Amino acid sequence: MTGLSDFLTQLDDLVSEAQSAFDAAADSAELEDSRVAFLGAKSGRLKSVQKGMGSVVGSDKPAAGKRLNEVKQQIQNAFDGAQTRLVAGTLSIGQQPAVDHSVPGRRPSLGHLHPVTQTIEELMDIMGRLGFTPADGPEIEDEWHNFEALNIPREHPARDPLDNFYLNVAHQTAESSLLLRSQTSTVQIRVMEKTPPPIRIISLGRVYRPDTADATHYPMFHQMEGLLVDRQVTMADLKSVLRIFATSYLGDEVHVRFRPSFFPFTEPSVEADYHWNDAWVEFGGAGMVDPNVLRAVGYDPEEVTGFAFGLGVERLCMRRHNITDIRELYKNDVRFLEQF
Repeated sequence: MTGLSDFLTQLDDLVSEAQSAFDAAADSAELEDSRVAFLGAKSGRLKSVQKGMGSVVGSDKPAAGKRLNEVKQQIQNAFDGAQTRLVAGTLSIGQQPAVDHSVPGRRPSLGHLHPVTQTIEELMDIMGRLGFTPADGPEIEDEWHNFEALNIPREHPARDPLDNFYLNVAHQTAESSLLLRSQTSTVQIRVMEKTPPPIRIISLGRVYRPDTADATHYPMFHQMEGLLVDRQVTMADLKSVLRIFATSYLGDEVHVRFRPSFFPFTEPSVEADYHWNDAWVEFGGAGMVDPNVLRAVGYDPEEVTGFAFGLGVERLCMRRHNITDIRELYKNDVRFLEQF
């Protein structure tokens, strides 16, 4: 495990290097390149250092997370300062700004992130603090990754053409048809095929099912699925992660319960519910990864075990903001969206 002091040293070095890079930027293009290098959402150095959180000893994670947030703000402040410096440097001595600040202006209408995007970013932050790394995959999938590797055989009703968006209408006679993915579990299969254990990932993204749009259903929605595979992983680990996640997102007053269930890709399986605002609400499905799934990706179920869970992002977003109709999220009505 990485020591807290080593992780904090990496963060301190990152702040110093970012400040130097921003100070050295000669124009806005160079400054933007430096910003992307340090603060980029996908490949920025801060994002790379953040992955080290997964190796910090559990008792040190709160201190590490606090310092990580401070460093992010320090780097952002350094960037803002460099940006101000470059703008001021474009004016010659005695030259007046192009804008007359004595004239009353019009306040611009500032936008913000969509409530679903806000929810996704918060979920990623919570799971990141638990050591889970985001993983992406294609939204157009083959039947192997969407069904067969997940222990869903051809005769299973989940593969019915009425329940999926097949891109090949003759899919039943095709050797390997394509479809819009119906679950983000496909990402888990792709990661396991290429990566030996241990694995600790979350997959967040759009999924598609031909549901009739109503207050609680939509043909396109978002899922977050988590996967942890290692030696001696148990159901107790799964319960701990889901409890920590629920209280982190909804608050300490939330209670979680687990009901026996069935899913082809987990055994044993449970439905997780949470009690919040005086009501029990379905949280999502979870369970221990079925040995057949581990074998499908080349893992030895005698050597490793794992757990997986999935939940609907819109459902959490709606519960948090007391939204009663999922369709409101996708009407693009600014009057509705600007409330969040």
